[in-house]
Amino acid sequence: MSSPAFQELQAQMREFWPTVTLRSIGDIERTVVVVHSISLDVPDHLIPVFPAYEERFLCMVLSLLRAPRSRVIYVTSQPIHPRVLGYYFGLVPELDTPEARARFVSVSLVDGRNEPLSRKLLARPGAIRRVRELVGQPEFAMILPFCMTADEVALAESLGIPIYGSDPNLNWLGSKTGSRRVFAEEGVSHPVGLDVGGAADLPDALRELRERSPGARAAVLKLDQGVSGLGNGLVDLDAAADDLHSAIELEDEELNVEQYLAALDDEGGILEERIEGEVFRSPSVQLRMSPAGQVDIMSTHDQVLGGPHGQTYFGCHFPADQEYAERIAAESLKVGRRLAREGVIGRAAVDFAAVKSDDGWHPYALEINLRCGGTTHPLFALTALTDGAYDPLAGEYRTRLGDIKHYVATDHLDSPAYRSLTPDDLLDVVAERGLGWDAEREAGVVLHMISAIAVAGRIGLTAIGDTLEEARTKYYDVRGAVDEAASAA
Repeated sequence: MSSPAFQELQAQMREFWPTVTLRSIGDIERTVVVVHSISLDVPDHLIPVFPAYEERFLCMVLSLLRAPRSRVIYVTSQPIHPRVLGYYFGLVPELDTPEARARFVSVSLVDGRNEPLSRKLLARPGAIRRVRELVGQPEFAMILPFCMTADEVALAESLGIPIYGSDPNLNWLGSKTGSRRVFAEEGVSHPVGLDVGGAADLPDALRELRERSPGARAAVLKLDQGVSGLGNGLVDLDAAADDLHSAIELEDEELNVEQYLAALDDEGGILEERIEGEVFRSPSVQLRMSPAGQVDIMSTHDQVLGGPHGQTYFGCHFPADQEYAERIAAESLKVGRRLAREGVIGRAAVDFAAVKSDDGWHPYALEINLRCGGTTHPLFALTALTDGAYDPLAGEYRTRLGDIKHYVATDHLDSPAYRSLTPDDLLDVVAERGLGWDAEREAGVVLHMISAIAVAGRIGLTAIGDTLEEARTKYYDVRGAVDEAASAA
C-alpha cells in the first residue's frame, strides 16, 4: 500500500464526496487542480504532441466552472495560447465573463522536455508552493489526473490534497494479465489465451493456444503494460510453427522483433486468439468509480482503429451500436464492481471485440484501461456543452432538453501539410466557415489539441450532431476546410 499520508488524504475525499461530485453545482467551495500528465511509456513520435495532450481537459473545466463557488488551477508544461483559452470560454457564453475567468488560473512550467508533467512539477518547489498558495483553504480541494503513478501520489502529498485516482498498487488491474484475470473471475466473456512470462514461453504458449482454439488462424501478443495498441504484435499461427520471428508483425513500427521480445522478457504479457469475423467492431465502455464505491456507466463507443495491423486507437463514434451497447455495458458493470471492491477510484474503460454471426453479436472483453483515455475528453466536451447524460439501458445520450446526440471524435486528424498552419489559422478557418459550435442547436465541432497543429501537423476534434450521419458530415467538413487551408498556405 501507499504511505499513510496518501491514505489519509484519500480518506478525506471519501468523506466529502457526496457533496463535491465533479458535476455538482451546490454551494460548497471547491478547487480542482488539473494535472493531465501522460505518466506512461509512449513512443518517441508522440513527444511533440505532449503539450497538446495536456490541454485535452479544458472542455471539462467548463462543467466545473458552472458551479459558482468552484475554481480550477490548470497546470501545463507550456503556456496555453491565449486565443485557445478564449475559444473554450466562448463555447459557453454565460461563462465567458470576467467573474468566471477569474475562477480559472493557468500555471505553466515552460518546460517542453520529454518528461511527465507531474514529475516536472515535483522537481520545482517554487511551483509546488505557488499551486499550494493558489489552492488556499477551500472547503474541499482535489487533483484531477490523467493516470496514477508514484509521481501522482507524491504530487498529492506535496500539495496536501487528495487526488481523484487510485493507489498505483492497483494498477495491475489495468495490465493485460490483470485484465484477463478480472474477466475470468467475474465471468466476463473474453478470448482464449494465456499469460506469457517472456519470449522463452512463446513456443509452448503457441502450442497450447492452438490446442485450445483449433480454429484460430492468428493470435495477438500483448506487452503487459502496452498503451493504445502499440504494445501489440500480430502472430500468424501457421507461420509461427516454422519461424516465430518472421511470424510476428508489430503494431509499433519503431520497434523490431528482437526489441519487442526483449520488452516481453522485461514485463511479460499475454497471448490470445485474434477475434475475427466478416462483420467486426471494436466497442468500448467508459466507467466511473466514485470514492464511495458507486459504479456508473458513463458511455459506450465504437472505436476507430488503424495502424499497420488495425490495433492502434485513432478515434471513436458515440454511442456504440444499440444492437450490443446494452450487453457490453452490463458486462462492463461486472468489471466496474470488481474494480470498486478493490478500491479503484476514477475513470476506466473496458475494450471489446465484437463479431456478428447468424445468431447476433458476440462481444469479447479484451482489456481494462485503468486511466483516462481517448474517449474521455470527447464525452467531457459533450456533457459540458449540453449538460446531459448517457442512458446505458437505452444506449443513447440525451441533453438536459431531452434531445438525442451523437458524435465522431479523433485525436489523429493529421497531415504534414498542417504544419504550415498556426493555432490562429485553424481557429480562423473554423470560425470563418461557420464550422464551430452552434450553442442554439447544440451541434457542431469542438476542437482540442489545437496547439499541436504547427509542431506536429495534428489536431483533435469532436463533431456533435443529432444523428451519427450529421456528426460525420461535420467532421469531414472540418477536415476538408483544414486540408484546403493547408494547401493554400
